Amino acid sequence: MDELTIDARVGNLNMVIRFISERLEAAGCPMKQQAQMTIAAEEVFVNIARYAYGQKSGGATVRVSVGDDITVEFEDSGKPYNPIDKSDPDITADAEKREVGGLGIFMVKKLMDSVEYRRDGVKNILTLRKKFVRAPVPA
Repeated sequence: MDELTIDARVGNLNMVIRFISERLEAAGCPMKQQAQMTIAAEEVFVNIARYAYGQKSGGATVRVSVGDDITVEFEDSGKPYNPIDKSDPDITADAEKREVGGLGIFMVKKLMDSVEYRRDGVKNILTLRKKFVRAPVPA
């Protein structure tokens, strides 16, 4: 797994997306899957940057591997939080009546084949997986 450790600040989002995109492109990942992975990664990283450490600062580690699955893993040492425990928003309700929040992780869950959370000591680890569909090789 390739790894990037970075300050969990929204201003570092472009570095995270570039890190992930370069690995997916090098593996021959189709553009549609690259887009799905980077959209999901953006949502997760921004949430870590905004909420994991409160008013303090902290780091985040992003790991990427490509095999039969594309795996992107996020690790932080912020407050314990399992985003997949949050119930899905009622997307059929009027926007004015809908509870605030939750749409981002809902979108992540819809884009990925699996989203897993675990707490390892003082670390939150969120793993995103999607089956790697190789682009057809031109004849």
